[in-house]
Amino acid sequence: MIRALMIGLTAIVAVPALAQGKPSTTTYIQAGTVLDRPGQAPRGNTTIIIRDGKIVELRDGFVVPEQGARLIDLRTAFVLPGMVDMHVHLWGIGGDPMRARLEALNRDRFDDEMTAVANARTTLAAGFTSVRDLGGDPRGIRALRDAIDAGAVEGPSITNAGEMISVTGGHGDGGNGLAEEFADMVHAKEMNLCDGPDDCRRAVRAQVALGARVIKFAATGGVLSNVSGGLGRAMTPEEMRAIIETAHALGRKVAAHSHAAEGTKAALEAGVDSIEHGTFLDDETIRLFKTKGAYLVPTEIAPVAALAQARGGALPPATIVKAEAAAAAMAANHSRAYSAGVKIAFGTDTGVSKHGDNATEFALMVRNGLTPTQAIAAATVGAADLLGRDDIGTLAPGKTADIIAVTGSPLQDVTRLEHVEFVMHRGTVAKTSAAGI
Repeated sequence: MIRALMIGLTAIVAVPALAQGKPSTTTYIQAGTVLDRPGQAPRGNTTIIIRDGKIVELRDGFVVPEQGARLIDLRTAFVLPGMVDMHVHLWGIGGDPMRARLEALNRDRFDDEMTAVANARTTLAAGFTSVRDLGGDPRGIRALRDAIDAGAVEGPSITNAGEMISVTGGHGDGGNGLAEEFADMVHAKEMNLCDGPDDCRRAVRAQVALGARVIKFAATGGVLSNVSGGLGRAMTPEEMRAIIETAHALGRKVAAHSHAAEGTKAALEAGVDSIEHGTFLDDETIRLFKTKGAYLVPTEIAPVAALAQARGGALPPATIVKAEAAAAAMAANHSRAYSAGVKIAFGTDTGVSKHGDNATEFALMVRNGLTPTQAIAAATVGAADLLGRDDIGTLAPGKTADIIAVTGSPLQDVTRLEHVEFVMHRGTVAKTSAAGI
């Protein structure tokens, strides 16, 4: 007898297993439209067959499940690979700076860890099955990453950077602007600060020793930090080269937080793998992106969110000028980069904006010149390439079963990705919509 379990979006049907043997780990997804290879045309009616968390086959039409398999009915849905956000901050409170400031003296890292667990769950429910966490407590993010990998905690697969490497007084110096007694306490614990090439090599090794799988450094100042150089270049080219060469020697890719063109150029010349934000670009910088094959991770929602927070009084007044300058410059400069064919990987800087709102980035990318097809490719195949992961980004035999579904075609209306109805992470259903498709 077939036992049907209706759970909102999908009908998951258990076909009776054999009387003997282990329970089946095979799943059949009957999908109406499948964007199996973002950047190419989608398929029509398709059945995706999954075993032990991996895709084993895509067949045309709606195939009757084998005995003992589970059936998921997405015949009226648009199905695509799980999305990847290449720039998030899961640690602590995100998108609510006033609350974070008010609670600063009452919270410690254990509170932030619990919030990170909730943020991870929210991110996965939004359809992001993998993320690159580019700044948080190194031990805490490593522990969260491993708990998710072990199946103990629900969340996206994490590629973690630990703390951002910064020069003293730079964007990653947590002691900036603090009273002396607090600044001294912060500096006593910081392993991410470095001055000079040799010290920057040490800082990279320290983050790797704490479990970092990618390295991030601050090539320039930042909108949300109190630094004397504003958004200008903070590190010397020699310090950047030391960081990148050391990280690459240890098998880690490198992301550079960078606003000013001077910082971006120096990082690109030093061989960085991705530029985060890339707010101020000129022709020479765009040429370097293409020559070096580096990715731009746009994070277009970040200055918009920061500006709203600053004008609303949730951030120090000094951030307003920087936020206004970044927001004004980013749209025009990214449009030029998109037109020039710079490689793009999707990223939001979520933690500045609210967790779960990651997909609102798509509309900004499309507004500034990408097509919906290109924007979706940036969050799948482009992001997978930058991560160095060949098991995600497309739906094909041998790939990890990270799969999402939405109502209607995001190729026609990219904002449909803001309302993901179904999420499967590594073959396990993580979300189904109460509304149904």
